Amino acid sequence: MSPGILILLWCVTTMVNAQQLTVEGTVRDAKTGETIPGATVLIQGTTQGTVTDVNGSFILNLNESDVLRISYIGYKTLEVPVNGQRKLVLELEPDVISFDEVVVIGYGQQRKGDLTGSVANVNSKDFKKGIISTPEQLINGKVSGVQIMSNSGSPTSGSTIRIRGGASLNASNDPLIVLDGVPLEPGGISGNSGNFLSLINPNDIESMTVLKDASSTAIYGSRASNGVILITTKKGSQGALQINASTTHSLQVKTKLADMLSTEEFRNVVETQGSVAQKALLGDYNTDWNDEIFKIAYGTDNNFSMSGTFKDIPFRFSTGYFNQDGILKTDNVKRMTGNLSVSPSFFDENLKLSVGIKGSLNKNRFANTDAIWGGATYNPTIPVYSGENDFGGYNEAIDNNGIPVTSAVLNPVGLLKQNESTSRVSRIIGNFDMDYIMPFLPELKFHATLGYDYAQGEGKVYVPETAAQFYLSNGRDYEYGPEKKENRLLTTYLNYNKDLESINSTLDVTAGYDYQYWKSTTPYYEELNVLGEVQNSSAATDQRHALISYYGRINYSLATKYMLTATIRRDGTSRFSDAQRWGTFPSVALAWRLSEEPFLSNLDILSNLKLRGSYGVTGQQEGIGNYNYIPVYTISQTGAQYIFGSDIINTYRPEAYVADLKWETTKAWNYGLDFGFFNNRFSGSVDYYTRQTEDLLATVPSPAGTNFDKNILTNVGNVDSEGLEVSFNAIPVANNDWTWEVSFNAAWQKQKIKNLSLSEDAEITNTSVGPTIDSYYFQVLTEGYEPYMFYVYHQLYDESGKPIEGAFADVNNDGLINSKDLYRYHSPTPDYILGFSTSIRYKDWTLSTNLRANIGNYVYNGMAMNTGAFGTMSYNAYQLNNLHSSYLETGFQSRQYLSDYYVENASFLKMDNLVLDYNLGEIFPGFAVNASAMVQNVFTITEYTGVDPEVPNGMDLSFYPRPRIFSLSLGLQF
Repeated sequence: MSPGILILLWCVTTMVNAQQLTVEGTVRDAKTGETIPGATVLIQGTTQGTVTDVNGSFILNLNESDVLRISYIGYKTLEVPVNGQRKLVLELEPDVISFDEVVVIGYGQQRKGDLTGSVANVNSKDFKKGIISTPEQLINGKVSGVQIMSNSGSPTSGSTIRIRGGASLNASNDPLIVLDGVPLEPGGISGNSGNFLSLINPNDIESMTVLKDASSTAIYGSRASNGVILITTKKGSQGALQINASTTHSLQVKTKLADMLSTEEFRNVVETQGSVAQKALLGDYNTDWNDEIFKIAYGTDNNFSMSGTFKDIPFRFSTGYFNQDGILKTDNVKRMTGNLSVSPSFFDENLKLSVGIKGSLNKNRFANTDAIWGGATYNPTIPVYSGENDFGGYNEAIDNNGIPVTSAVLNPVGLLKQNESTSRVSRIIGNFDMDYIMPFLPELKFHATLGYDYAQGEGKVYVPETAAQFYLSNGRDYEYGPEKKENRLLTTYLNYNKDLESINSTLDVTAGYDYQYWKSTTPYYEELNVLGEVQNSSAATDQRHALISYYGRINYSLATKYMLTATIRRDGTSRFSDAQRWGTFPSVALAWRLSEEPFLSNLDILSNLKLRGSYGVTGQQEGIGNYNYIPVYTISQTGAQYIFGSDIINTYRPEAYVADLKWETTKAWNYGLDFGFFNNRFSGSVDYYTRQTEDLLATVPSPAGTNFDKNILTNVGNVDSEGLEVSFNAIPVANNDWTWEVSFNAAWQKQKIKNLSLSEDAEITNTSVGPTIDSYYFQVLTEGYEPYMFYVYHQLYDESGKPIEGAFADVNNDGLINSKDLYRYHSPTPDYILGFSTSIRYKDWTLSTNLRANIGNYVYNGMAMNTGAFGTMSYNAYQLNNLHSSYLETGFQSRQYLSDYYVENASFLKMDNLVLDYNLGEIFPGFAVNASAMVQNVFTITEYTGVDPEVPNGMDLSFYPRPRIFSLSLGLQF
């Protein structure tokens, strides 16, 4: 159900002399059962009628003998005789044309055709199907300029979301997520780190709207530099009780793994090139360690909902149970959710209330992912079990004293089965919304939202003292948490919406106030071993911050052709000092609908042609500490006290701070074109944007003696971005038997660091960032270059094309090979991001698929580098480690850490899913059934030789592979 009201139009005519009655009705989609807001309901032969409200409902006074004519863009017109009925449920058949629906925007709704900014809306009917563990995956590949990447193949992992690549460097690049009007806190919580959205049931989501340009995001001011995603959940509606149930069952299998030597290849290398001592470590077994640690994983997702009216109050209740094993043994997540919403109305619909509460409970079992490294590198010629009782019976590398060897690769099966790490995370999100139409001025509406988001996470870790992984520290046995997070919201605004008929205009004005408060607390905890000895400790924390905002917006439309949107927001945050606390974020946007002009309006093939332009300023204060601007002292922990005589004294150390810390700001221009042809059967948009981020919140080296740390978080530098986005939707075929829908989107984007130093005269330096291997950094931030470029040596090759060990180019021609010869070579960020979706329906069968592509992204194959040299086969005298197959090509004896040989083009084409859906229809009166068969992560086409061309931070090192998923789904509606 698309939220909002599409048109408010009352047509009054003289009633014929007949018996009158009041009819209440609900208009629904005949296929999905979802209500349709904004549908036009007319009495046939007259101009009298109304439109359905946000719940798809209407009330109309008419005669018993009248015939109703119901129409809505994208549906076939329906004519229904009243025949004295007082309550009607009317179902419209889709007419397969593009919708011009009402979409949710910041603090309100707007008709899609009247938007002046760059806004994309994806409804539930267009969501990706299959096993979806987190909500953001529903729109992956569906929106141009939006990149969503799961952080790993584990069901407990979250996603990285980037809208137009993000606008910052060290501060957060995550978009603001707003759920039913409540802005959510980014990040994670103990026991669910980095995966906060997984606590929301994707099945409860009705639509997701992405705000991309500054005009559409500036209403959220200080948190909108990286875009905004508005999530609207399903609500109840007027009408008869409707029950929906669905169940999905899946099997997940491992896909590509690290390309290591086979057992025979490994044995041959050791026997032909190894020392006598190394040969003695060979066994007689052929153990596939990956088969020992990975499995076929079962998962199920079950959902039940009921909606309708109880004593004239629309309601919806839903519950869900999700249980998914990971393909890595001992990996599992269970999620139980509940959702209740009620929407009563009073005073002749002038007062509308909406109360919603969402609850979830996650129970996680985390696998020890170090086992993935072990599965790739552990000696394949020895068995899993030693036949002894030591170390749980697992075969481990031990020295002559029978003690596990320091820094040895541990038995991957033991790592999984001797590590029990569990967590329990609960979350409750509540919202209360009120809309009151002023009786003395019907065009004026008062809106208020009260929101509350509470989460609690805690966990337990147990490793027996016999386990080799913690043998020297006598195992692990401790609990952590609970961490508690609170998010409180008060939103109030006035909205004035008036049709100015005398000047053929529409005016929409919004002015409001927000208060939001966050609190996060954790208790002091100690990490113990099984003997009760303290191994590590963490101080208690109490983190709080608040945000106060004032904002206003004007939407003005003249003759439905010329549109203006102007927004201003002023935010005050507790994260900055009084002098820097407040920031002002304005925006303005213009749109011109050329298709309404006389010189184009007569073109029958042209449905829509609109030019858009916008400019705005947004802010950033996420991803930083709450107290970076004031002196903070931290008490010393165990092992760091001062001994004064016989007394052990805890001391306090000062933390680095910058008193004049202030807003990071982003100034952005956007130019857009929307088009539609043949009644919008073919439609799309083109956007070009530029963005300049100033006063970056970045961590940079501090001049010696000026602060309490060698690195400080401060405002320094600028980053410029630009991009081009294209989206296209088409319905080439549409008839009773066949429907073919196609959607395509593409984005090109570039970023450049303009400045990154505290002094204007400072020498340009490289700031090392990103993942490390043995203290080596592989990426840098440098002025004048794209962020996060690989910083490596240029590898030299012999005449046959084989890389020469230790031979690198003298880039600066000084006759020496040293760090001055490192050069910047590509980055993990793709130049182009592409998405493609298509759906073909034949009668009751539908076949659909989604594909994604990245072009121009590069990945450092850390697995090949770190295990692709002969020297990595033996870190000690007691163990052999498997080698990467690249060793057969290079013959490297030692690791070439910074060689560009391992920086590979990771451009790819992925088919995310393939779905075959069969609509059985009503198998019994009022009982409809739908069945689907799905494959997810169907294939990947790439020249990249590693595990996956799509990895976080551009580093492929012991990556948890994303599984291929086969699932069957059954949906019931009655």
